[in-house]
Amino acid sequence: MKKCFFWAALLWISTAAAQDQAAMGLDLGLEAQQYPTGYLVGIRGELGLNERQGLSLRLGYNGLDHQDFGVHDSEIGGGFGGSLGYRYYFRAPRRGLYLGARIDLWNNVKDWEDNIGHSEELRGESTVLVLQPTAQIGYLFLLRDHWIITPTLAFGAEINVRTSGEPTGEGAILLWGLKLAYRL
Repeated sequence: MKKCFFWAALLWISTAAAQDQAAMGLDLGLEAQQYPTGYLVGIRGELGLNERQGLSLRLGYNGLDHQDFGVHDSEIGGGFGGSLGYRYYFRAPRRGLYLGARIDLWNNVKDWEDNIGHSEELRGESTVLVLQPTAQIGYLFLLRDHWIITPTLAFGAEINVRTSGEPTGEGAILLWGLKLAYRL
């Protein structure tokens, strides 16, 4: 079994190395996104599948302050998670305008409060596993064949798939962001 895995990996690596470098290149960098009640920051990589398609992976942190937009009067917190995404570029090799889809999974801890400043004030903590599917549009600027700057706009939903503690806010989400990367 180990030999089979070794030969399959060797074949995949040699095939990938033989492909056009621009199409199969790897972009590595940092990404930041903001939304009305929080932010996402992380490290991100995108592997070129061909001249016009890329598959991405992000590991990061989601900081949030839902204020009174959530279920409670105040919801503040954050957590770590990651993303898997796909992009289709209208210009080869993987640059210019693109459309994409991404699915994020965040493990957030939220401190919440109700009836703030009153004698019935309540406080608690909820741990929430959040699924966040989004559709994206962006523009990848490729500078000197290696440096990348990408402004993005995304729309989707925050879906609380598992909650430990009181329910907290979820719903539609609009994100804007910027990626800085280097194409290997």
